[in-house]
Amino acid sequence: MNGGWRPRVLGAWRFPTSGPVILAGNHAHNVDGPMLIGTAPRPVHFLVKQEAFVGPLGLFLRGIGQLPVDRGRADRAAISAALGVLERGGVLGIFPEGTRGAGDFAELRSGLAYFAVRTGAPVVPVAVLGSARAGRLIPALPPLRSRIDVVFGDPFDPTDGTGRRTRSALDTATARIQKQLTAHLEYARRATGRD
Repeated sequence: MNGGWRPRVLGAWRFPTSGPVILAGNHAHNVDGPMLIGTAPRPVHFLVKQEAFVGPLGLFLRGIGQLPVDRGRADRAAISAALGVLERGGVLGIFPEGTRGAGDFAELRSGLAYFAVRTGAPVVPVAVLGSARAGRLIPALPPLRSRIDVVFGDPFDPTDGTGRRTRSALDTATARIQKQLTAHLEYARRATGRD
């Protein structure tokens, strides 16, 4: 990441030094996941679409602890693997919008809330800014040597504190997560001078 771009990391001191953590980031470009893996203070295990796990890339992704997920169905093996990461006190990375998009947290899926409600792990919001611009030499990548900002936020508990795992508890957690992530994104834009 440092060879291709100029990452600037803000707020890494907010990241819990131990225990289970769910890292929730915006996702506007393919480089966002690798950027977070390369800049996070602790190793991160992302749920990655299973289509990426082919050939040498698949071996590499498995080697660095990434988790394949079938996005077309409820993938019980991926869910178990992700829960295992948190049960062992690791960091689970999730793009709660489910796929690349505007990266503005406008629509969230309930997967992040499920893991938070199920495990009680705190959620750390992170905003990756500057990755969505297309480069001149390689349009599929951000401009080489451009600055990409990675801004970590304060951990928060999105649950209602009751320990319930009902649909209502998931909906409440999802709403809280969306509010916190949107607020963090606005903060990150102000802190970095990005619009």
